[in-house]
Amino acid sequence: MNAVGIDVSKGKSMVAALRPFGEIVAKPFEVPHTSSGFHQLVDQLSSLDGSTRIIMEHTGRYYEPMARWLSDSGFFVSTVNPKLIKDYGNNTLRKVKTDKADSVKIARYALDNWQDLRQYTSMDIIRNQLKIMNHQFSFYMK
Repeated sequence: MNAVGIDVSKGKSMVAALRPFGEIVAKPFEVPHTSSGFHQLVDQLSSLDGSTRIIMEHTGRYYEPMARWLSDSGFFVSTVNPKLIKDYGNNTLRKVKTDKADSVKIARYALDNWQDLRQYTSMDIIRNQLKIMNHQFSFYMK
């Protein structure tokens, strides 16, 4: 059981992989949003033993290429509302906000919500495109 948390940014992402009980499979590492970066990530994740679920926040549009690439590569990918991640595990007074810490937090969220994660599909892409078109249409109608 491997939970891969990805904190997506413009042009790069921070990736961490955990197993139950806090076992670190991969310390946070950076992946550039390039075809070679995606290929290397797929190779690294394919080498993991056991079932793997990848989770990332669906913020903006930056997550889409990576979610699509990983899903097309046969991985279970789930994209979740950033508010769910933000509210998750806020039981500490210290606020650590780094891409590395966020990728680990996302992976922990995946472990704790393993059974409830919804798999990313091509319908997510279509829904997102419809939202954008609707927003653009509303903007032009004003």
